[in-house]
Amino acid sequence: MEFKQYGKELIMPKEEEYQGWSNYETWNVALWIGGDEGLYSIAKECKESAHPYQEFVNILKSVNTEEMASITYQTPDGVAWSDSGINKDEVNEYIREL
Repeated sequence: MEFKQYGKELIMPKEEEYQGWSNYETWNVALWIGGDEGLYSIAKECKESAHPYQEFVNILKSVNTEEMASITYQTPDGVAWSDSGINKDEVNEYIREL
């Protein structure tokens, strides 16, 4: 994988496959859904929905507790749950398999 350098930061191209997922954003979202107990529980509640990932995002936006405030709009790594680069079909399938 080739990285591009902007100033002092190395930026990974968005269009390349990453860790078996279609891109970094999709991988990062799936990583947090599968690796955080609270997010995993929310995602499992959404698995029967026609659009499980969108339902998951909607629930996160509606959660208004201090402990969840830091992940309401983005993963702890800074990827927005609504990032346009996320392959929603891939994440929908992942959530349905939980």
